[in-house]
Amino acid sequence: MATKLLHPLSVLLLLTQLCYTQKVITVDDIYKNGVFAQQSVHEINWMNNGRFYTSLEDNKIYKNDISLGTSVAVLVDADNLGFEEVLSEYSFNDDETKILLKTDPRYIYRRSYSNKTYVYDLQTKEHFPLSSAREMYPTFSPDGSKIAFVRDNNIFYLDLRNRKEVQVTFDGQKNEIINGATDWVYEEEFYVTKGFFWSRDGQQIAFYKFDESPVEEYTLQRWNQGQLYPENYTYKYPKAGTANSLVEVWVYDVQSHKKLKLKTGSNMDTYLPRITWTKSDQILSIQRMNRKQNQMDLLHFDVGSGNVHKVLTESSSSYIDQNFCDDLFYLDDGKHFIISSEKDGYKHFYLHAMDGRLKNQITHGDWEVNQFVAVDGKTKTLYYTSKEISPLTTTFHKIALNGSGKQLLSNKTGTTSIDMSNDTQYYINYSSDSNTPLKVELYYTDGNRKIKTLAENNRLKNAAKEYNLADKMFFEFKAEDSQVLHGYLLRPNDMDLEKKHPLLVFQYSGPGSQNVTDSWGGPHFYWHQLLVQKGYVVACVDTRGTGGRGADFKKMTYGQLGKYEAKDVISCAKHLSNLEFIDGARMGVWGWSYGGFVSSLSMFWGNSIFKSAIAVAPISSYRFYDTVYTERYMGMPKDNPMGYDENAPLFHADKLKGHYLLIHGTGDDNVHLQNSIALQDALIAAGKQFEVFLYPDRTHSMYERNAYPHLYQKMTDFILSKL
Repeated sequence: MATKLLHPLSVLLLLTQLCYTQKVITVDDIYKNGVFAQQSVHEINWMNNGRFYTSLEDNKIYKNDISLGTSVAVLVDADNLGFEEVLSEYSFNDDETKILLKTDPRYIYRRSYSNKTYVYDLQTKEHFPLSSAREMYPTFSPDGSKIAFVRDNNIFYLDLRNRKEVQVTFDGQKNEIINGATDWVYEEEFYVTKGFFWSRDGQQIAFYKFDESPVEEYTLQRWNQGQLYPENYTYKYPKAGTANSLVEVWVYDVQSHKKLKLKTGSNMDTYLPRITWTKSDQILSIQRMNRKQNQMDLLHFDVGSGNVHKVLTESSSSYIDQNFCDDLFYLDDGKHFIISSEKDGYKHFYLHAMDGRLKNQITHGDWEVNQFVAVDGKTKTLYYTSKEISPLTTTFHKIALNGSGKQLLSNKTGTTSIDMSNDTQYYINYSSDSNTPLKVELYYTDGNRKIKTLAENNRLKNAAKEYNLADKMFFEFKAEDSQVLHGYLLRPNDMDLEKKHPLLVFQYSGPGSQNVTDSWGGPHFYWHQLLVQKGYVVACVDTRGTGGRGADFKKMTYGQLGKYEAKDVISCAKHLSNLEFIDGARMGVWGWSYGGFVSSLSMFWGNSIFKSAIAVAPISSYRFYDTVYTERYMGMPKDNPMGYDENAPLFHADKLKGHYLLIHGTGDDNVHLQNSIALQDALIAAGKQFEVFLYPDRTHSMYERNAYPHLYQKMTDFILSKL
């Protein structure tokens, strides 16, 4: 019998297949070896001359020429300055003759930290330490003659003309009085840490004063390996329904050294989430929000006379999102300001006169604005990003302040964020899509012309090919009320569709969050790819209550967090179980923080659907969580007891079937270990078997001291054995 010969093309394809071996992803590849590390451009500081920006790389501060697309000078080489610490941050004074060099950051909580700080003179090349101790939030005065900072809960400033340190406040004390910084809950939920603000002429400092005395204390045990006894760390943490700090705003006059307390209202049980100077040295802007967070007032204070004017009130039947606090911008003309609102059902920008009168709505449509980028006062142009094309994409636009002449400046697909020069002449575009890793590009704003690609991640692209990473496959499904929801699947690109595969559903689900977007990667993306290589299908889903789809969609979970989100996760699993390649008997769910709260509920309520679940640092009852976040979305416990308890995993532990892994860091200052301890106790009382793993002294993110490789290997082993 004659031998059958292969076609030359077939031989080539066979040889290619034999030579090609897909690399296997390991936990160490992701969390130790940096195989999938993403290149970007960090610590960008635009200079006064918009042609230049500075960047921090290799312990050096570089000056970069935009027109050339290259570095033209090394402004500071920290390796040659004689201090051992590595440069972590830097900031210029207004005329760019001096720099604050920040080193050795030591974090207190998620966003607050202290530094060793040095003052560097660009003209003389001399440098000296800012003070003899560690400082927080060192900031030049606008005229560059002084540097204010916080130390030991008090405000100080250094007069650079005589190097004399001046103390502004004297009553700061741990767990009692904070001057010039914020308490734990403001830091965590309002995203504000620095609590002092120079006036434009540098003659006054406005600052927060927090009286934490009414707030209950919470104690963490720190095991401090190697010590004979653990350390008790006690701090102020207001849980839902309990007392908050009493917050005041003061103004300090540099010349007279006198301090003025501003009258922000007789009701002290309110929030003051933002303070900012307007374009006038005499007018201070304060945002005031009621305890329920469904009304926000914009106040203008004349610090000379002490008079206050309420110029604007925003209200909601549910809550006002804290993100709107950062969308307030005062125009250089001193006559107008821009602020965002959801009053027409979607987040949009509005132009107001200084007395609060509405001039016009700037952006319109059944879509959300996303990022306030910049305003060009000369051309009266607003630059912003939005969800206009799709809830899954973020695009860059410009529009006249009168609402005319809207123009798209970025591609119509993918996800974009923008860093624009102070004079709006240039911008850096950070963009990706589901098939393309992050690309960082420099543009002229005029004509929207690209100057240079700053980062392209070719190494990551090659790694994606070598490891044959799964593509995101977007899908839609319906909630119980027929609301269309979004998700994406990760499955092997060459998967045999006739075989059944186990499914793992991942979600976060928190109010206003979004994980399902046309962007590269996402939370835990490469670990999910590891599971895909092992034969699993991974789904990521955004439930009702998440962001990008308007106020009604986001706020439908108000007063009953967890109820709709868990039902939607269960609906997603049911929908996907109908696919021919999904094994409906082997479906699991997992999540972290709010996601752990929802994965627990989903496992308990969907005990006939899910075989296993992982909950990392979950909230087991919102009665245990902080005032600002919880009451914003749930109201006060006394007003909504059923909403708090009916959807708390703590009260559904008896419904557990299947395999459940509970993970928590003992040093979690955010979602306290108390949540998992109480849930364990409820599970034990109900006679349920489950697994628990605690990470000693790790915080909410658990990244400290090599925990990630261990954590993700722990979760991998659990899934391989239980799903």
